[in-house]
Amino acid sequence: MTSTKINLDRLTALGQEVLEKASQNPTAQKFIQGAVQMKEQVDDLSKRVRGLEKMEKKVEALEKRVAKLERGAPKKATSSRKKTSSSG
Repeated sequence: MTSTKINLDRLTALGQEVLEKASQNPTAQKFIQGAVQMKEQVDDLSKRVRGLEKMEKKVEALEKRVAKLERGAPKKATSSRKKTSSSG
């Protein structure tokens, strides 16, 4: 075996030992649970943001359609009638 392979084996064994001890520690368990929950929340937020991006694109397309329709619509003539008040 090469010295690099021996060092990697030792590092792997040490890492496994640390993980085993951490899994038995209540504080470490809470930390891990919190990290897992945070990951799930971030995943959920990512999905929502992707949904919002799709909605923004749809709104943008609708705004363009409305602007195009407004340009093509004939403008109504505005009349300036004066209201007369009737007394009596």
